[in-house]
Amino acid sequence: MELQKMANGHHDLSPDKITLENGFDGLENITEVDTFLPNKSNGKIETKFTDFEGKTSFGMSIFNLSNAIMGSGILGLAYAMANTGIILFIILLISIALLSAYSIHLLLRSAGVVGIRAYEQLGNRAFGPPGKVVAACIITLHNIGAMSSYLFIVKTELPNIILGLMKLPDDSHEWFVNGKYLIIIVSIFIIFPLALLKRLGYLGYTSGFSLTCMVFFLTSVIYKKFVTECNGEYSYNSTLLNHTVHYTSDTCEAKLGTLNSKTAFTIPIIAFAFVCHPEVLPIYTELKQPNKKRMQKVANISITAMFVMYLLTAIFGYLTFYENVESELLEMYDKADTLMLCVRLAVLVAVTLTVPVVLFPIRRAVLQLLFPDKPFHWVLHISITVCLLFAVNLLVIFVENIRDIFGFIGATSAPSLIFILPGVFYLRIVPEEQEPLKSRPKIQAILFVAMGFIFMIMSITFIIVEWVTGQKGMSGH
Repeated sequence: MELQKMANGHHDLSPDKITLENGFDGLENITEVDTFLPNKSNGKIETKFTDFEGKTSFGMSIFNLSNAIMGSGILGLAYAMANTGIILFIILLISIALLSAYSIHLLLRSAGVVGIRAYEQLGNRAFGPPGKVVAACIITLHNIGAMSSYLFIVKTELPNIILGLMKLPDDSHEWFVNGKYLIIIVSIFIIFPLALLKRLGYLGYTSGFSLTCMVFFLTSVIYKKFVTECNGEYSYNSTLLNHTVHYTSDTCEAKLGTLNSKTAFTIPIIAFAFVCHPEVLPIYTELKQPNKKRMQKVANISITAMFVMYLLTAIFGYLTFYENVESELLEMYDKADTLMLCVRLAVLVAVTLTVPVVLFPIRRAVLQLLFPDKPFHWVLHISITVCLLFAVNLLVIFVENIRDIFGFIGATSAPSLIFILPGVFYLRIVPEEQEPLKSRPKIQAILFVAMGFIFMIMSITFIIVEWVTGQKGMSGH
């Protein structure tokens, strides 16, 4: 009788009546009718969350999620377009963007049913302690890989920027152009203070500045399209791959569709460019006046904005260098060009300011695993932050070729975070009384999970083939 009253909206759902310890069973029976595509017929019953009172504004939440989506993968999208053609690339980009938004819908739907806004706790709710451990480990592996890739960009690009600004020779051995020292300095004086902030919402301002830097990067790529001649010799000198390639462009023709041996690598490139799922629930936790519809709107706006930036970067980067574009777009431009030197600096600032946003879910995962019932304490907060930054810095300093290591991590964790975990959480958490296993939403979720396993197998296969053949493709967020 009480559950029936709750379903009819006549029961008091105040936090005093529903607690984290005994409220989940009752919340499972509340029908949350928010849909993936918002419409006027949405129901008025809102799930009450009692774990945290969010204070982050709608706009700041968009900045943080957009910054979490935006990653170094944007530098490889022109290369992806060169190996698919314009039309196929646009189809793939639209498809992955929609799938990413749908994936976030599944996460929010699962969180709304049980009143939990922590990825690890959803895993615990779905599969018990093993599910919690698996979710926390996948988030930790993926975000450590992302942090390491960003710091590796600092390690390799910041020395070049300093050399260019100070007009020093390339073979200079000054300590301040040593990338290993520079990442320590950047970590201590920029990343560490930002990562110490108690709430993710406070990073909205730095996320906004980071996105501004990427808009400057996009504007410069568009400008360079109209002032760069296609015919001529381009010098590709990748500090990441430690080799130089000189070639002459004979083809200045855009292809609407193409298939070659590298086309298979483009799907992981595009898919990984939209990975933001570890940050979704922490951002949801701190959102002011949180509900599923409001958070879904944050996700939809963020994904749409990044879709536009990705598309424009890919099109104008591709139309500048056509089939000769390499996997690192910035490396195609003249290093003596003052404008592009500023662009490199802007991109470096953007990825540096993204590191604290990526660190938050790792720290939360560690807390959920090791100290699930311990209240917030500054000593613990600072200690975990120091340990994480120390470990990532060691990794970046001593690993010379980081792509192969984290390419494999990305091939397993990214499909898990986008497709597999949100789908299986949804299937396990949403009661069959609300949605039977044979219902259309559940069937869609099953197909979604199957797609995730297909992506994972494909990505791992591509990396193994790359290792065996010695070909180099780009992957990662």
